Amino acid sequence: MSVVITGATGHLGRLVVEDLLAGGLPADQITATGRDTAKLADLSGRGVSTARADFEDPASLKAAFQGADTVLLVSGSEVGKRVDQHRNAVQAAKDAGVGHIVYTSLLNAAESTLVLAPEHKATEEIIRASGLPHTLLRNGWYSENYEQQLQQARETGTVLTSAGAGRVASASRPDYAAAAAAVLRDPAAHAGAVHELSGDTAWTFDELAAAMGRVLGREVVVDNVTPEEHQAVLTGAGLDEGTARFVVGLDAGTREGELSSTTGELSRLIGRPTTPLVETLGALV
Repeated sequence: MSVVITGATGHLGRLVVEDLLAGGLPADQITATGRDTAKLADLSGRGVSTARADFEDPASLKAAFQGADTVLLVSGSEVGKRVDQHRNAVQAAKDAGVGHIVYTSLLNAAESTLVLAPEHKATEEIIRASGLPHTLLRNGWYSENYEQQLQQARETGTVLTSAGAGRVASASRPDYAAAAAAVLRDPAAHAGAVHELSGDTAWTFDELAAAMGRVLGREVVVDNVTPEEHQAVLTGAGLDEGTARFVVGLDAGTREGELSSTTGELSRLIGRPTTPLVETLGALV
């Protein structure tokens, strides 16, 4: 079996490689890819194959995917560009004769109103249209996404949000990486599957503030504002209008319950409970 991991220079891709190695998959069956292979040098030193793969360079993708049984397509980080980038990767996988593609999508991507959903939905459609055997990992929210708010809470004692009473069923990056690795070890068993993945517990922002207070050793309270107030605060702090709208849009989706689903699929797939929020926050301090 040969497995190619895209985005192995990023947080999730690197964790998937580490999980595969820890689970006993031989290093020479893994190819870690990224735009800057210098960042993969330590993996190369451990016997993992490395290759340059740039979503903007189809030739590099085809070369990296050549001979692979399975490709893990970790969704790109450039919002607004990802549909074309992912199309390049799917076409390259097809041209290279890849046997199976696994994609890290978004929770309930086909119906979600979350601002991030359209690019994931479009990518899923591209993958289906390719005819390649595939598995969709619809990842929910990452607890690590609140690292910046944690640092702000350390300084100000507050968590700013316009998410209202919305709940978030987050899990840690290692949880999602373990799920991807589980699928990559036996892709045939997950052919055609759409895994809706999320944390075991959906928490409120009051509970987030309490968890932050616990790991910081200080009182942290929620400053729950309107979307308009949120936008004004963010732009007043120096964010450009577009980025501020994006952040407020994420909170709107949270307020509407788009990140609250607790399916139990993630814990079943990894064979253990998902990592508690406070534990992940504690590792970020």
